[in-house]
Parts: sequence; structure tokens; C-alpha cells
Amino acid sequence: MAERSVDQASLEMLKKAACENIGTAWDRYERQQPQCGFGLLGLCCRNCNMGPCRIDPFGDGPEEGVCGATADIIAARNLLRMIAAGAASHSDHGRDMVTTLYATAKGEAQGYQIKDEAKLRALAAEFGIATEGRSKEEIAADLARSAMEEFGMAKGTLQFLKRAPAKRQALWEKLGIAPRGIDREVV
Repeated sequence: MAERSVDQASLEMLKKAACENIGTAWDRYERQQPQCGFGLLGLCCRNCNMGPCRIDPFGDGPEEGVCGATADIIAARNLLRMIAAGAASHSDHGRDMVTTLYATAKGEAQGYQIKDEAKLRALAAEFGIATEGRSKEEIAADLARSAMEEFGMAKGTLQFLKRAPAKRQALWEKLGIAPRGIDREVV
């Protein structure tokens, strides 16, 4: 049990789970053994209907998939697909936050309220949104609309990139890799 965590509270919860026959990730992992060696190395591919393909890392079997993808290509594709899936789900959480801010500003999000007006005004300033003489709800609605535009941008760069160090921003521009919109980057 001790090899599963160094945190005492976690170890206590694992003991409790075991006593109550509640399965954990470690239990499920043990039931999966032995795991697929091809999968562990990232050398299996199910991206098209010509496979699934497995590349032999030891040179005794197939060196490319049906489509011609090599071990490096398959591993890179798998990694990029995992990154894109994670980015898509996290960006959707961000979209939910923005739509909740908008609904809150419009009085349509029961139980939600804008508590930190100073933070709201500071963030609105980053987006170039006028705050003088305006209610927090008016500012929040404009901020939410502007933030929502960050998801489906057709041109320009993300507002929050300006929070990165200037040297990093310059490098992104030089390499042509500055993100150009949340949804566009995931796609």
C-alpha cells in the first residue's frame, strides 16, 4: 500500500477503500497486467480503418503500418491526438466559464454572482473594455462576449498571450506558432 502514495491521508483512504471493496485506479491497473507492450510504447495505431496496426520496436516484425506510417509517425500521431483531446476538453471548460459569466451578468445564472469587482475591472482593462461609470454587470457582459471571441478567432492572436514574457511572445511570432484562437489551435 505504501508504494501507492507518500501522502498519509491518501494511504488512509486507500485502506478504507480496500476494506469497503471500493476499486481504485491501482486495483484496475493490476487487473490490466500484463499491459500491451505495443500500446505502452505508443506503437499501435487505430486511426484509420485499415488497421489496427502494430509496429515491432525490435525489428523482427512490421516496421510500418498499412498506411505506411513508421513507429515515429504513429507515436507522434498518438501523442498529438491525446494533446488535442485534452486541450479540447479544457478549452470547453473555459467556454463554460465564459458563458456562465455572461449568464451571470444578464441575471440568468441562479446562484452565481460577481464578487470580485476589482478583478473584473482589471481583466476588462486587459481586453480594452471601458469600465468608467459602468455597472459590473455591463462590464462582465462585454468581457464575456470578448472572451468568447477568443474561441473562434479568424485572425489575430489571443488576448491572454500578452501575459507571457515579451521574449516568449517574440519567439512565438518569429517561429509562426503564436496561437491564433482556441478552437482553431485544437483543430
